[in-house]
Amino acid sequence: MNFPNFGFMKAANLLDSRLQPELPNPMFEKKPSILAQVLRLRGDAPLVFRLSLGLTVIGAFGAVAAYATAPSLTNLEVSQAVVVEPLGRPPIARIEAAPIPFIREDRIAPADTFGTLSRKLGISDPAAYQFVLGDPLAQKIFEELRPGKVVTASTMADGRLVKLTFPLNDQVNSIVVENRAGQFFASKQPLMLEYRTLMRSSEIRSSFFAAADTIDLPDSVTTQMADIFGGEIDFHRSLRRGDRFSVVYEMAYLHGRPARAGRILAAEFINDGQAHRAVWFNDGSTNGSYYTPEGRSLKTAFLRSPIEFSRISSGFSMRLHPILQTWRAHRGVDYAAPIGTPVRSTADGIVEEVGRQGGYGNTVVLRHGAQYTTLYGHLDGFAHGVRRGAAVKQGQIIGYVGRTGWATGPHLHYEFRINDVQQDPLKVAMPTGGALSAAQLAAFRQQALSYSTTLDKLRLINLAQLD
Repeated sequence: MNFPNFGFMKAANLLDSRLQPELPNPMFEKKPSILAQVLRLRGDAPLVFRLSLGLTVIGAFGAVAAYATAPSLTNLEVSQAVVVEPLGRPPIARIEAAPIPFIREDRIAPADTFGTLSRKLGISDPAAYQFVLGDPLAQKIFEELRPGKVVTASTMADGRLVKLTFPLNDQVNSIVVENRAGQFFASKQPLMLEYRTLMRSSEIRSSFFAAADTIDLPDSVTTQMADIFGGEIDFHRSLRRGDRFSVVYEMAYLHGRPARAGRILAAEFINDGQAHRAVWFNDGSTNGSYYTPEGRSLKTAFLRSPIEFSRISSGFSMRLHPILQTWRAHRGVDYAAPIGTPVRSTADGIVEEVGRQGGYGNTVVLRHGAQYTTLYGHLDGFAHGVRRGAAVKQGQIIGYVGRTGWATGPHLHYEFRINDVQQDPLKVAMPTGGALSAAQLAAFRQQALSYSTTLDKLRLINLAQLD
């Protein structure tokens, strides 16, 4: 089958027009030579020529079709339209919120009454005032308006009382007055106290109390330390400049503020270079007790002194009697103190005598078992409940310093007797408390080890501060 010449020429012309570049190309300059080779191929190998020509034409028409159907970007038209549709508004419901009470707290000032305190707390509620005035439990609020106490009140915007929390003087409980559905109720509730452990360390420069004040140590903690170590250290005569002490104790917080100091957990007192340590342990008694790190009880049957931190004006010795002006043996210890200073029992006992006794003036005599008695003379008066045969506890107040009897000034005359013979209470060996059992000792030693580590660190901190 012969391929028509005009078809070949048209195809060649078509390829020539489509492939002709705009710029000069050396390949197209050789176009006559290429055509001559094509004609020669048609004569020499007609079958190969026809196949090659067919593939060429198909490729060319494919390129033309692709070129013809490709859209031009300049001819694209984007159809845009703005559609506006109204949105439905959600229904609005009015919510009635319950009234919120205001909470205020304030400290009682020295001149405050319940009325002035109520105004500071935003209370304007005559019904609440009348309730506090008439309720037997709530009346304690009037009786215990102690300055410095923090009182909390919850009121509505118009001043109506919702709740009043009034701490009692025991620093453990509070009187709570509440308005429940228009009716007032009073109840006694424990304070919501938070306990934290604090640590302090100081050195004595002038006095024990002055050293405690420099580190803001509460007086009750200072007094506890004297009681704990009173059987081993004479806090009236043995303290020296340079003595050091460290203490770990509890502090109770109410609403984030210090409320009262609690119990000493561990303490160290270095007196004249000798270290004394004490660790509190719950030994099953009501208040627990203090022991050395080795487990020896520090509780003595008798306190060394019936008065806290007073000056000894006359010791157990020979002296010139201030009234009789003769040298006589002084068979007791005199503690100079202002009139009215509380006098405490040095041990558990029974009131054997109470009343006036010649030169002793107003006197209390306590018996402590079969062997021991103590005498407290020159008292200004006796504590409530102190009468013959009454039982007293160690540390209980039994009277007040005075100058009755043969006394040239206010002081307490104290005698410690064994089998009715006076002994020097500052030197005699005092009986101690009971020992721990084997099971208690194992638990105590684990607790003591932890506190001993803490006291070691406090000692290092104190020494570093001194350097």
